[in-house]
Amino acid sequence: MEKYKKASKHIAVLAFPFGTHAAPLLSIIRRLSEASPASMFSFLCTERSNSSTFPKGHQKHDSIKPFNVWDGLPEGYTHCLKRNPHEPVDYFLKAVPQNFKDAVEALVAETGRPIDCLITDAFYYFGADIADELKVPWVALWTASPRALFSHAETEFFRRHVGINDPVDKPLDFLQGFASIRVADLPDGVVRGNFDASVPVLLNKMGLTLPRAAAVAANSYEDLDNAVVNMLKSRYKRFLNVGPSNLMSSSPIDDRHGCLDWLERHQPLSVVYISFGSVITPPPHEIEALTQVLEESNFPFLWSFRGDVEKQLPPGFPKRTSAKGKIVPWAPQQKILEHPSVGVFVSHGGWNSILESISGGVPMVFRPFFGDQKLNTRTVEAIWGFGLGLEGGTLTKEATTNALNFILSTEEGKKMRQKVGVQKELAYKAVQPNGSSIENFKTLVGVVTCHHYLP
Repeated sequence: MEKYKKASKHIAVLAFPFGTHAAPLLSIIRRLSEASPASMFSFLCTERSNSSTFPKGHQKHDSIKPFNVWDGLPEGYTHCLKRNPHEPVDYFLKAVPQNFKDAVEALVAETGRPIDCLITDAFYYFGADIADELKVPWVALWTASPRALFSHAETEFFRRHVGINDPVDKPLDFLQGFASIRVADLPDGVVRGNFDASVPVLLNKMGLTLPRAAAVAANSYEDLDNAVVNMLKSRYKRFLNVGPSNLMSSSPIDDRHGCLDWLERHQPLSVVYISFGSVITPPPHEIEALTQVLEESNFPFLWSFRGDVEKQLPPGFPKRTSAKGKIVPWAPQQKILEHPSVGVFVSHGGWNSILESISGGVPMVFRPFFGDQKLNTRTVEAIWGFGLGLEGGTLTKEATTNALNFILSTEEGKKMRQKVGVQKELAYKAVQPNGSSIENFKTLVGVVTCHHYLP
C-alpha cells in the first residue's frame, strides 16, 4: 500500500454492479486518473462485477485499484437462467448502504489513507450522507442520458401533472422539450408501474438527493438535448457533460472474429448491424421474425449475438445466410459503427449504443426493452430525427422490414443520415481542445482533487 501513502489524494469510487454501469464509470475514472496521476482511486464494487470490469490480463492502471463489497446474496446462492434476473439486484439493494460503509471503513484501515473525495454512480443517493460523514465532496456520475436523469430527478413533478388514468399516448406538453414525449415513453416507476419496487424507489431518492452533490457529471455533450441540459444546470451546483466517453478514451481493438475485414467486402451504407447489448436477448418469436427478415431481404448483416446460436436461432439459419451474413458472439461496436459500409444499427436503445451510433454517423432502428430505452427511442425518433422505433414496439416481420427499407432505401432515410451526421460533428467538436466536454472535464478534475471540503 506504499502508493497510497505517497498519493496526493485518495478517491473512493462506488460503482453499481448491474447492467452496463460499472464499465462507463471506470472509463471516466481512468480519464480522471490520467488527469491526476498523483491520486489513488479505489474502485468499490461486487466481486462478480469487478472480475468482469477488471479481467485477468486487463490493461492495468497503477493508480486504480479494485476492492470488493458484499453483494447481499445469501450464502450458497448460485446464478442460473431459471432464477428471476432481478433477484440479485433486490438482494444487493437491501445490502446498501451498509455494505459500502463497511467497505470504505475497511479500505481506509487497509490503505492507511483517509478518503479525500467520494465518487459514486448517481444511483447511490446515500453517497451524500457518506460524503458528509467523511467531510469530503460527493461527485455523482450519471451514465445514461440527461433526459432520463431529468425524468427521475423530477419524478414528483411528473406525477403531479400526469393522472393515474391519463392515456399512455398523452403528450407531456406541459414541459419545455417534452412535447413530443408521451406518458408511455417515461421510464417505469416515474408515473406508471410499481412505485414501491426497489429500483424506482432508488431512483426517486436519487432525484431528491442529487442537488447535494458538489458536481453531477454525465456521459453526454452540451449540444445534444440542450434544453434539458440547461434545465439540469439550473437544478444542480455543477452539471457537467463530459462525454461522449467513447471518443475520449482509446483501447486496443478486439476484433477476434474478423468483423472489420468482413465489412471491407461490402458496399458503403449497405450493412445492417444488429446488437441488443450485453444484457438482453429478444424473446424467441421476435428472434424468429428478425431472422426471417434477414433471410428474405437483400441486405447484408452483421449480428453481435450474445445468446446460444445453436439453441436460439432457427436451425440452419447461420449456414443459409452465410453468403451475406456474419454472426459473432462479440464485436468491436464502435469501430463497426465507424465503418463506411454500415448503413443502419438495430439496437435496444441503450445510451452507450446511441452515443456510439452518433459517433459513427449511423441511423438507428430501436427495439427497446426496459429502463430508459423507451425514452431514448422516442427522443431519437421524434426529437432528434435520426432513428425509428418499430411499429408496435416489437420485432415483427412487417415492422422490421419497413424500418430497414425506410432507412436504407428512401430519401427520408438519407435525411436521417444527414441529421445524425450533424450530431457526429458536434460530438467530435465537444472533445476537441477547448471543446465543451474538455472544459467541463477540467472543472470535474478540479472538484475531485480540491483540497477543501465542498458542501
